Amino acid sequence: MKLKSRVVSTDVLIIGGGAAGCFSAISLAEKSSLKIIVADKANIRRSGCLAAGVNALNAFIGEGESADTFLEYVKNDSENVVRDDLVYTIAKRLNGVTDKIVGYGLPVLRDENGNYVMRGKRSVKINGENIKPLLADKVGEFKNIEVMNRVNIIDFIVRDGEVAGAYGISLETGEVVFIQSRVTICATGGASGIYKPNNPGHSRHKMWYSPFNTGAGYAMGIRAGAEMTTFEMRFIALRCKDTIAPTGTIAQGLNVKQINSDGKYYVKDYGKATTPMRLYATAMENMKGRSCFLETKGISGEQETDLFKAYLNMAPSQVLKWFETGMFPSKSNVEICATEPYIVGGHTASGYWVDTSRKTTLGRLYAIGDVAGGSPKKYVTGCFAEGEIAAESILSEIEFLDHLGMEEGFSGAVLDKLNNIQVSPVSNIDSIKKTEENMQSVMDKFAGGISQNYIYTAEKLEVAEKSIDDILLENEKLKALDMYEMMQIFENRDRLYVAKVLINHLKARKETRWKGYQENGDYPHKDDVNWTKHVNSLLEEGRVKIVFRGIVGKDEAYEHKN
Repeated sequence: MKLKSRVVSTDVLIIGGGAAGCFSAISLAEKSSLKIIVADKANIRRSGCLAAGVNALNAFIGEGESADTFLEYVKNDSENVVRDDLVYTIAKRLNGVTDKIVGYGLPVLRDENGNYVMRGKRSVKINGENIKPLLADKVGEFKNIEVMNRVNIIDFIVRDGEVAGAYGISLETGEVVFIQSRVTICATGGASGIYKPNNPGHSRHKMWYSPFNTGAGYAMGIRAGAEMTTFEMRFIALRCKDTIAPTGTIAQGLNVKQINSDGKYYVKDYGKATTPMRLYATAMENMKGRSCFLETKGISGEQETDLFKAYLNMAPSQVLKWFETGMFPSKSNVEICATEPYIVGGHTASGYWVDTSRKTTLGRLYAIGDVAGGSPKKYVTGCFAEGEIAAESILSEIEFLDHLGMEEGFSGAVLDKLNNIQVSPVSNIDSIKKTEENMQSVMDKFAGGISQNYIYTAEKLEVAEKSIDDILLENEKLKALDMYEMMQIFENRDRLYVAKVLINHLKARKETRWKGYQENGDYPHKDDVNWTKHVNSLLEEGRVKIVFRGIVGKDEAYEHKN
């Protein structure tokens, strides 16, 4: 049966209804009557990496801190390769957006003076299990925001280097939807599922990052020729073993240290305790046969109860494990492990190369949240801040922008292509899953996955690149029974494009700047003289072209020039 299509028009298209996308839509609607469409491949009430909730807002300027000290913290933790202007503009807005989300009804913990209860210098304790429904309800208050749930966006509509909207498939109606816009915001989140995960088989989605964030926004931009940055700064999470639940709740909330099975505080043996180093030290201890833990044994009953409550707001499986095994944190130290690598701009600096207003190198396209590069440690509130920054920039210029429309024959060509994919008379899900597993196996073995203790070499990366190109070709041949299978074919394609760019970034940085995250076996040491710079890339005629960019200062208003 031939696919049907429809064309809709809007002023602003926001692709992705997660934290950044919802907040940007709200910021636009509060100050304008612009028509806004939020397209989400799930349902914005429980989509994105905050679907299960969150128990702290980890980017906040606490008492005695400032935007300047926040910038220094991020730079020091990220070995000085960050976009100072992006981090600084985020930092100046963190407390304001925190107050806004609390004003929307987010339950926040307060002390006897009514101040937010802090977890360390930069985190605010919250009861955030309902943060996404709360954002969705706020979006729903505005009549000029239309939410398109279960619409999987496939690619941008591009005319002469400018983005004129995007098209995708509706899993509810079975239609192909073409959305024409004056301005587009990409807020699709990062990429998981590129590497073989900790847990195999039916438990493969028991991972740290949302398994449904497949790098679609990155891949759309890559295929359209957008400049990307710092993919080589992978994020590898330090998590509670088996459940892959967050460790910061324990480490920061209780101020406990990492300890190995010999009872030794091991991190200091490897270097300064940055986020990558704490991860690297744990991986090295595991490689030497020593298990690693957070030293919780002996905490009070009240502290233990607080942990239960905190994890129920974010990762209830950890509480279930404690009760099922009887190994409560007050009685036993909590075992930790490292995850597979992810590409996620909210924790590291991977993503679109954007200017200070969050415009990408493609005209009329903004990138915010996990999909925007250059600004590590933005977390939830940093994503809110970027959504607000992009909204303000759009409001200042959209009156001068008309719709570009689609080129003649564009929609017909897209329909022909999609009709040629949805032709299978039977389910092809096994072949689709096999393609995903092949990709993950290649990346694990040849691009520094868990089995390689995150170490890679140029020789292995060459094997990885050729294999990923071969798998991409195989994926293009896959056919789908229905829209769901078609979506999964495109998810594979997106991950493969991200993997292709990632491999070239890993090859390009001839040093090891972030231990664990970017562990170059050929160049095991940091080289500040030659490599305190950004590794960027563009896809040109199917090949990844590497370009280098200098460090941007905090007070520079960076604009794209070439």
